[in-house]
Amino acid sequence: MKSEKEKLIAKHSQLNQTDNAKVVSHVQREEKDGEWLRHTIMLEGIDVPFIYRRKQKYQSLVGARVNITYYRHIEEVAGIEFETMKVVRIKRS
Repeated sequence: MKSEKEKLIAKHSQLNQTDNAKVVSHVQREEKDGEWLRHTIMLEGIDVPFIYRRKQKYQSLVGARVNITYYRHIEEVAGIEFETMKVVRIKRS
């Protein structure tokens, strides 16, 4: 029987999965509309930010180990491309 993670990856070929990664930074900011919070986390050994949104504040994940499913995403700011990872699923490991 396939797990939820395996089903997602099989269905969407662009998805990536990282297990047991240590969170070194976790920032929560209110978005412009004021309804959503934008969470940005950095993982140990990876120089690209992982971004996801939630309606509520969440406990800090700094120092925690997480399993994370994400898409690679390119954002353009002032004509410069920045690579980010758009999180689909995040769970403590």
